[in-house]
This record gives sequence, structure tokens and C-alpha cells, in this order.
Amino acid sequence: MLGQAAGGFVGRSARGMLSILPPLRWLDSAGGSALGLFTGLAICWTVGAALLYLPGQTEARRLVQQSHVVSALTGALPPGRVMDAVARIDPFAAIVGPAAGVDPPDPAILRARGVRAARPSVVRVRGYACGLGVEGSGWVVRPGLVVTNAHVVAGVERPSIDRHGGKSFSARVVSFDARNDVAILRVRGFRAAPLRTAEPDTGEPAALLGFPENGPYRATPLRMGRKAVIGTRDVYGRAQFGRPIVAVRGNVAPGNSGGPVVDAQGRVVATLFAQRRGSDDGYAVPNVQVANALANAGPPLTTACAAR
Repeated sequence: MLGQAAGGFVGRSARGMLSILPPLRWLDSAGGSALGLFTGLAICWTVGAALLYLPGQTEARRLVQQSHVVSALTGALPPGRVMDAVARIDPFAAIVGPAAGVDPPDPAILRARGVRAARPSVVRVRGYACGLGVEGSGWVVRPGLVVTNAHVVAGVERPSIDRHGGKSFSARVVSFDARNDVAILRVRGFRAAPLRTAEPDTGEPAALLGFPENGPYRATPLRMGRKAVIGTRDVYGRAQFGRPIVAVRGNVAPGNSGGPVVDAQGRVVATLFAQRRGSDDGYAVPNVQVANALANAGPPLTTACAAR
């Protein structure tokens, strides 16, 4: 309020001095009108973008999408492009569940030959879903097929993959398991060796591979925890019970969604999907759920936006 009062006083004084030359006063009025119009549009865009990204506000998001004014503004300047300048959004779930119950991770796992050799088969997954920019990770399971989380590609018509800084490839969703948060993408023209899979042992050292925080590729040391069956919500926020998961101990972050957890031989032992609420540890999808999704891969699918 004090700033506004001081600014108003200065503005009125300056405007009074412009009365000597009428053209300057007209120019001042035109400039003020243009600035007011720009400010109003900027406020509309900001409010619309905020409601698009506000978690859990499905009705508010729908109203924003139906607004011709806001749609025109976000069409001219998509919020996703602005978010790209900061960080992409990974609707990374934080769920309540059991602790891994194992020792801290061993950083020596990152020097294992198999962990380093798996790098070319790990990709970044990107897309736009219902006005939201989404980013996650994935891994090659078969030639031309990539595993990621269902919440990363929910509502994305045409996801893309890349290895960070390299060529981008268009993909299509061909299998979608909302319950276990697994999706299979078909990517034409992308060449990478498929990663083998293995069953984890509790307490085994492992490495999480992916693109946390939409940054560069990173390998993060983990330790495999206990397996459990929990009650939680699926990709669309629906309550579910009896969901199998694998707990992991280590520092997981948004952007790691869909990234492979590999052992010292570079074999995928699980696929990360969520963080444990109240800690930096996380939870991963067992390989059996990935195998089921792979067996159900078929023609391209159209999916609805995930709950955020």
C-alpha cells in the first residue's frame, strides 16, 4: 500500500509535467492502456496456468480448459514451455507403506560394469497431457519397446523419448496398466539393446538409472528392500488393495518415475514408481507386473489424464 501511494504520487506529478506537450500526454495515455491490457492478460494467463497445474482440482481445470480467453492465451504461450524453463512436472506419487528395512546404499555399485553398460538402454520420456508437461524415465525391454510408468504417459497422445541431448523419437502407448502403474511404449527407429531382468534379493545393492528433476542422466545407489502387498490408489486416484510392490532405500526424486533399478550385472530387478511418504526412499514395480503389461501389448491406445 505504501509503495502504491508513493508510485501514484510520482506518476501524477510526472503526468502533470506532460501537460506542456499534449502529444506526450496522448502517448502516456496510450502506453498506460497498453500496459493495463498486457497486465490483465498476463494475470489471466497466470491464473489459468496455475489452475491447470494445481493438484487435485479436476473441476477447476475443466473450467479453465473451457474458457476461450484462457485457451487462446495458453495456446499462444503454452504453460508447458514456461515450465520447461524451470523443470518438467512428474506427478510423482508419495505413498504410505513399509520401510525398506535394510542398510544404507553402497555407492560402490555405481562402478559396476553392468551398471555402466546399461546406460544406452535408459531413456527420458516426455509428453503433454491436458495442458500439463510431463517427464519421466524408461528402459528398453525389447527392440522397439520401452517400459515406463503409466502415470508418466496417462493422457499423452504422442509421447517422445530421448537419451538427453540426442535425437528425439515419437512413441505410442501400446499397453497401459493403471493399477500397477506400468506402460509399454512402441518406438520406431530407436535402436538400443534390451535390458535383461532378474529377481532381487532383500539387502542387495542396486542402482536407480534415469533423469531425476528433468536433469542429466544420473545413476543413484539404492539397496533393495522387502517385498510387500499394500493398499493404495491407482493412476486415476481409485482405491485399490492387494498391490505388490518392492521397497527400496536410497534417494529417489521426481523424474525417476519409470526408471530401471538394476543390479551389478545391469539386470533390471524392478521399475521405480513412487516415493515413500516422509522419506527419500521409494517403491518399485516388481518385474512380474512389467511382464504382464508386455504380454498385453497391442495396437496404440488412447488414455485419460492421470489424477494429479
